[in-house]
Amino acid sequence: MKVAVVHDWLTDAGGAECVLREILDIYKNADIFTVVNFIDLKHAEYLKKHKIYTSFIQKLPFSKSKYRQYLPLMPYAIEQFDLSAYDLVISSSYCVAKGVITGPDQRHICYCHSPVRYAWDLQHQYLKETNKDKGLTGLLARYFLHKIRIWDIRSSFGVDTFIANSKFIARRIEKTYRRKAEVVNPPVDVKEFNLIEDKQDYYLTCSRLVPYKRIDLIAKAFTFMPEKRLIIIGSGPDYEKIKKIATNNIELKGYLPFKDLKSFMEGAKAFIFAAEEDFGIVPVEAQACGTPVIAYGKGGSLETVVDGITGVHFSTQNEDAIIDAVKRFESLSFDHKAIRKHAETFSIQIFKEKFLNIVKNNDGRN
Repeated sequence: MKVAVVHDWLTDAGGAECVLREILDIYKNADIFTVVNFIDLKHAEYLKKHKIYTSFIQKLPFSKSKYRQYLPLMPYAIEQFDLSAYDLVISSSYCVAKGVITGPDQRHICYCHSPVRYAWDLQHQYLKETNKDKGLTGLLARYFLHKIRIWDIRSSFGVDTFIANSKFIARRIEKTYRRKAEVVNPPVDVKEFNLIEDKQDYYLTCSRLVPYKRIDLIAKAFTFMPEKRLIIIGSGPDYEKIKKIATNNIELKGYLPFKDLKSFMEGAKAFIFAAEEDFGIVPVEAQACGTPVIAYGKGGSLETVVDGITGVHFSTQNEDAIIDAVKRFESLSFDHKAIRKHAETFSIQIFKEKFLNIVKNNDGRN
């Protein structure tokens, strides 16, 4: 069986790339098709074994740093891949990958990280954060997003089976495409993390420092709790903004190598997560260390963090809610071994078993 794996773009080693890595480990001879490929192979050595085909956007000016600006061209670009020689097409899609064209005798299985976020329910948030919500620029941006929505629905008809990375995304798929999706949570390499029961007296958060991660809210909350220590790991455009917020009890570590990040995660008394994520791999990694998670109770966190058992939820994205959640956390006791055991239900092995089961047993449309 000849297999093609279609991925939106290869630029960073994030959560979607963790899924891609394990799909490619299942299908070791698969070819890869992607809009652009600029990923550093030092962080993605698994790609070296595969042929990678890119679209014409790869050769356009400034595509390495400004590839997102070519979003209006991406639906056309993804449709130009000739996949007629492949028996099975697997798309790993959060933007346009699922839009590849396949024939009636080919199976197309889409692992959907999300329908195009900035074209649907997050459109207004996206326009504000990118300063494209006003004037002629705003008008053009809204028009192109309107066209993307029309194409996005049309292209969903070419998918035989949808797999969602969480129940939250399955609901979004049904709302957007009127299609049912089976749920297979992303793979988490829990074996890379050690269970540590002797926790130290600090709270931890780590992430790319971008607006929707809401690291600024966590920092603001801890300015009102000067007796509690917070460590922030990560880099990004919000770094200076958060640095200005930070008081003496807040340490910004910037980017750290994995071994150092893991050490901080293993020792933290709790990990704090304030974003609304489709799934969220990092909170599961924290739980793999036996570390409880204080999480915003929306999106994937409702499925990965068990309130009162592996952590606590807060219901509003503001400082007061985080402060109250920290107080509640400190009033409870947690079984670190039970937290680790919960994290193991999101292991790589379980991901592969569930994914393969769907591929083998689901021959029709859902």
